[in-house]
Amino acid sequence: MSDHGTHSHGPVTRSGESADETLQHSIESEHGDHHAHGGLGKYLLVFLALCGLTTMSFFTYSPAWPWRDQPQVGWTFMMAVSCTKAMLVILFFMHVWWEANWKYVLTIPAAMMALFLAIMLIPDVGMRNRMVSQERALHMARGADLKVLEKASTEGPFAVQAH
Repeated sequence: MSDHGTHSHGPVTRSGESADETLQHSIESEHGDHHAHGGLGKYLLVFLALCGLTTMSFFTYSPAWPWRDQPQVGWTFMMAVSCTKAMLVILFFMHVWWEANWKYVLTIPAAMMALFLAIMLIPDVGMRNRMVSQERALHMARGADLKVLEKASTEGPFAVQAH
């Protein structure tokens, strides 16, 4: 008969190793990997970088922003800052930085699909006013409406008078 007191029961996951021993090895390796992530200091640096990037986003609305008359520059800057912040969160707080190469198998096809979807929507957005129903055409804003609104704002009872 065999001695059941020295070996645990369960599937053998490696040659000569029980499931409990494999679990113990995986627990030990997880603790070892956690220290390889850089510790608290790296997370604090990422947090400070996120705070700095958020400050840069708010800077676009301050009077010191040099391109106040060009909103496209501000939008582009804020999109770049937002993408950088998202990248930092994904890489460090979601631990993608330390993942194996399979992360590319997941992210590259998803990025390609997102880009494909955006490209396919460009004609829909650009040509959305070409063919509309008669009812919708009656209620659509036109350039002439903007001129009427501007004229009304300067001549109406609530108009701001320049002195």
